[in-house]
Amino acid sequence: MILSGSEIKAELGKNICIDPYNEAQLNPNSYNLTLHDELLVYEEIILDMKRPNRFRRITIPEEGLVLQTNQLYLGRTIEHTETHNLVPMLEGRSSIGRLGLFVHITAGFGDVGFSGYWTLEMFAVQPVRIYPGVQVCQIFYHSVKGDITEYKSGKYQNNEDIQPSLLFKELGVKDDQQMKLDFDKVAEDAE
Repeated sequence: MILSGSEIKAELGKNICIDPYNEAQLNPNSYNLTLHDELLVYEEIILDMKRPNRFRRITIPEEGLVLQTNQLYLGRTIEHTETHNLVPMLEGRSSIGRLGLFVHITAGFGDVGFSGYWTLEMFAVQPVRIYPGVQVCQIFYHSVKGDITEYKSGKYQNNEDIQPSLLFKELGVKDDQQMKLDFDKVAEDAE
């Protein structure tokens, strides 16, 4: 069952935290989240699942930034959310989709207990100008049936920034020292 807008509002401070919260962004059964002013872009030609991949940071100026096709941009929401006893889910807004802009490729499904900023996997069908602070996606909540085990110590939990893929942590890289060695090796190979 999906929570109505009034139920989302009733759960604020209990099972739902949205910070900052703006009543004008509440919808009949979702809440609009806004785009932060920074993006990450991978610098690798071929991305490697078993290694951290180099990226660079881009600031979206007030006058906007044109996203190009065939390029993945990682963004994040301005809002920090935390959810308990409900399943948070993220979807693009229809007005954004009608411009050919995907805001998530596969990661629209959140976990019960997730706390952090939502990383957006942005991909443009054709060049599109984006702006910081635009209401780019919406969060909605499903009720859960059965025993709940919360997401507490996952690799994206309590994030403070845009999160590039950390899949490599599941595939063999175990600590920050190894990650630094991999970043150094990637930098050497690029020279």
